[in-house]
Amino acid sequence: MEEIIKYLILGSLFLTSVVGLAIIIERGIALRAGVIIPPPVAEAVEACRAKSDWPALQRICQQNPSPLSRLLLQAGRHRDWPKEENTAALETTARHEVSIMERRLVVLEIVVGIAPLMGLVGTIYGLIELFGGLDQTGMGDNSGVARGIALALRATMMGLVTAIPSLVAWCYYSKKVEHLAVEMAALCDQFLTGQYHHTDETRAEAEPARSRR
Repeated sequence: MEEIIKYLILGSLFLTSVVGLAIIIERGIALRAGVIIPPPVAEAVEACRAKSDWPALQRICQQNPSPLSRLLLQAGRHRDWPKEENTAALETTARHEVSIMERRLVVLEIVVGIAPLMGLVGTIYGLIELFGGLDQTGMGDNSGVARGIALALRATMMGLVTAIPSLVAWCYYSKKVEHLAVEMAALCDQFLTGQYHHTDETRAEAEPARSRR
C-alpha cells in the first residue's frame, strides 16, 4: 500500500510537469508575434490610408489568417456603420480574440499553484514513512530512514522544478498577450482613422455651414 501511495504521488507530480511543459511549448508556438500580427498585414495597415485602399488590405488579411486579420476584416465589413458603432463591435470581437490568446494559461496558473502543494504532500508522506519506520525498527535501520528522506526530497524537488518554469512562463505569456493586444488595438485604430478620416472632415466642414444659416 505504501508503495502504491508513493508511486501515486510521484506519478501525479510527473504528470503535472508534463502538462506544464506541453502548455509552455504550445503557447510559445501560438503566441509568436508573427502569428498574431503577421508583418504583411501590419504593413498593409500602414499603407491603407483611404477607403480605396481597403480591397488590397482585405486580400492580404485573407491570405494571412490571424487574430489581427479577423479584426480588420470585421471592421472593413462594417465600414458603412457609424464609427462609434463599428468601434464598439470591434472592441467586443477583440475581447474574444484576446480570450482565445489567453487560452490554456489558466491551466498553467493551476500548475503553478498545485505543483508545490503536491510536492509538499510527498514531503509530508516521506516524513511520515520515515518516523513510522523509526517507531518500528529504531535508528538501526538506515535503509528505512534513507527511503523516507529520499521520498521527501524527491517530491519537494519535483514540485519546485515543475512550478518555477511554469510561473516564469505564465508571467511571460500574460505580459506578451497584453502587449500584443495593445499592438492590435493600435493597428485597428489606425485602420479606422484612415477609413473615417474623410467622413470626419466632411462632417466638420458641414457644421460651420449649418451654424451660419
